[in-house]
Amino acid sequence: MDFRLNDFLRMNQGFRFEPTDQELMVHYLQPKIQSIPLPYPIPEADVCGSDPWNLPGDSQEERYFLCPVETKYPNGTRTNRTTPLGRWKPTNASKQVVDSENKHLGKKKTFVFYMSKPGSNTDWFMHEYKLANPIHVKS
Repeated sequence: MDFRLNDFLRMNQGFRFEPTDQELMVHYLQPKIQSIPLPYPIPEADVCGSDPWNLPGDSQEERYFLCPVETKYPNGTRTNRTTPLGRWKPTNASKQVVDSENKHLGKKKTFVFYMSKPGSNTDWFMHEYKLANPIHVKS
């Protein structure tokens, strides 16, 4: 049964969506790149261009989004993580994600949201996952 609240898929009562880092890489990121249907639909949102409180869903709960990467400069590789009222600043917390056979799948990087005006960090944080060797489907 499909429950929706403000275009955000709601789970049946008692079901908790808590994928591991490995599950996110193998069952969600790679299939998304290959245009394969996901086992559970994760909404797309401009996470790096939106202030965290403006993202869809209940801000009191952990939320998952798929987000396209936007570069800061036309010919560069730096990701633009500036929002209308602040920016997502990386922490030193970055870890390698491996599967059960210790094969490198990618990395998980942690970011904290900083307000532009006060220049201080907030309680908002996000984890960004990046595949080591994404397999793209040729059109």
